[in-house]
Amino acid sequence: MQPIGIRPTNDFAFKKTFGSPENKVALISLLNAILTLPVPIVDVTIENPYNLQDFQNDKLSILDIRAVDQRGAIYDVEMQLSTHSGLVKRIVFYGCEVYAGQLKAGDDYSKLKPVYSICLLEGQLWDDSPKVHHAFRLVDQDSGRLLGETLEIHTLELGWYNLQESELETASLLDRWLYWLLHAHQYDAQTLGSLFSQPEFQKATDSIDRIAKKTEDKAMYDTREKAIRDQQWILNAARREGREEGEIKGREEGELFGKIRMLQNLLSLPQSTDQELHPRSRTELETLATELQAQLRKRMT
Repeated sequence: MQPIGIRPTNDFAFKKTFGSPENKVALISLLNAILTLPVPIVDVTIENPYNLQDFQNDKLSILDIRAVDQRGAIYDVEMQLSTHSGLVKRIVFYGCEVYAGQLKAGDDYSKLKPVYSICLLEGQLWDDSPKVHHAFRLVDQDSGRLLGETLEIHTLELGWYNLQESELETASLLDRWLYWLLHAHQYDAQTLGSLFSQPEFQKATDSIDRIAKKTEDKAMYDTREKAIRDQQWILNAARREGREEGEIKGREEGELFGKIRMLQNLLSLPQSTDQELHPRSRTELETLATELQAQLRKRMT
């Protein structure tokens, strides 16, 4: 049988799978797996349900899923496909915006409900730690006192995830969901159903299988895939160009440092260190080299 071929991490597939009211059992399961709250979520209302027109109107926006549970807590979930320098601040900004956005003019602060902002990233956010799941909470560093029931921010870096199929049987619910998100497109629906037999996974699998078979949905999925590839190509090209410019600048700067030191040596002057030269602008370095050349010419005449 043919693999489904629909990547759940594609934002269109992700929102249709977890942002459709008929699939909310899948969203509840994913939220419980990520948050492990003292009181599990038993029901949610999806405030911005999946709508094909949202994707038709904006080919590159990140369309989040916002839901409210039985106690009024708010969950904002998004699939982020690329990392960039301002991503951390963006995640914090939107989490704070959701929290502050609860109050209308004249409302009492006691009406504020906890907000859980969740960002799943297809890549890696921090290169210095292979940890997949980070949970950020407002906590006092000295006493450990937690400002609970306010704002939590969770990041899940799928680029660090490396669970194998053979480990699924004993894996946690979160590990199973992350494996499904990363690898579901590689399986046919029947095999995927055998690996993930729980009702919430069956709902999710049925959702991506329907995308593969429905012409309108498949066309939109393909459009999003192309937009994602184009956006990633632009980001990679910008990074590559930046690296090349940095390498050229570094070579030119190194040549200038060498020229200054050679002239200082010929003049029997102390040679400048990198620490002394780096803070100077290129214009200042060129001026210094010109002055040293002039001193050398004067000495030789």
